[in-house]
Amino acid sequence: MENFEKLLNRYDYQIPPALIAQKPASPRDSAKLLVYDKKSETTRFSNFANIADYLPKNSVLVLNETKVIPARLAIKKETGGKAEILYIRIAEELIEVMADRKLVVGSKIFVTSKIYFTVAQQKEKYYYLKPSFPLSRLMSVLDQYGQMPLPPYIKRPPLSRSDLKEKYQSVFARKAGSIAAPTASLHFTKRLLKKIEKSGIKVRFITLHVNLGTFAPLTEENVKTGRLHEEYYAINKKTADFLNRQKKNGAPIIAVGTTTVRALESAADKNTRLSKLFGATDLFIREGYQFKFADGIVTNFHVPKSSLMMLAASFTGREKLLELYQKAAKKKLKFFSFGDGMLVYPVRSPAMSFYSGNRWGARSRLAP
Repeated sequence: MENFEKLLNRYDYQIPPALIAQKPASPRDSAKLLVYDKKSETTRFSNFANIADYLPKNSVLVLNETKVIPARLAIKKETGGKAEILYIRIAEELIEVMADRKLVVGSKIFVTSKIYFTVAQQKEKYYYLKPSFPLSRLMSVLDQYGQMPLPPYIKRPPLSRSDLKEKYQSVFARKAGSIAAPTASLHFTKRLLKKIEKSGIKVRFITLHVNLGTFAPLTEENVKTGRLHEEYYAINKKTADFLNRQKKNGAPIIAVGTTTVRALESAADKNTRLSKLFGATDLFIREGYQFKFADGIVTNFHVPKSSLMMLAASFTGREKLLELYQKAAKKKLKFFSFGDGMLVYPVRSPAMSFYSGNRWGARSRLAP
């Protein structure tokens, strides 16, 4: 246990509470951007709207098009007491949830007088509910009555329920299934995506549904087994074929967000081809991981001691990541889900022949 605590403490850092973003940048692409070029070891600061100027030439930007469900529901118990439940998933004919109060098995909990659930069973911290309506209606019930499941460090967002449904969601979200946003995606606007494609960067979309595990603290078991929480991903075959061709031709693959990295690396085989195009992944990426497909990452500044921070460190090294976070804090960049972004590339060591030629040629703004 001591070694586990030691590991967590190596990924600890302090920032002023004022740097924890409580609302998103407006417009989205006005967020700040830290750019770290690992080849030249240069760090630059800009605005997210200028990211096309810093992406490697002829690269492919891969984004996660999952859609966040308004998964948090306010309910009333039969006793009249109030509680909140968080939708996790459909488990056979029941709905798996977590609750902020104890629920009694066999009791009813109400959203309205006509929309309610019966608490069918409990297993550890999860409750299993039988709805008073067909399961096929669940998403419409959540959409009508649910709240966006914001992380606990966003205390009192100055946004209405309808604003949050829009803002805690990427502009390209299409496939409902997440209970947390892939936050690096929140910085993109439709205008920015067009600008990126116009600059010669190709843009493609995959899906990974983010679940509660993204907020869960790391456990000793995670470290011991080298496995994390499971999340479902899917990559369209046409998209996979395109990405495989681009990878084979040497185009840098830049993943937007830790979720996209996790999906690409789970789908890639030892021949660096995307071959397992859907399934559940429990991949734990940390420093020392040998990347098979992703060459760079666009990501946010993550919570201390988290698996997300460890994944980001696998691109930069732990010490460098902490140094970059310190630089970001000095420049007053915002941290966590609604915070600013960073671009890191490439992932491989400068000593490798991967750098031959000028495929990763730094643009003028990144010149040493």
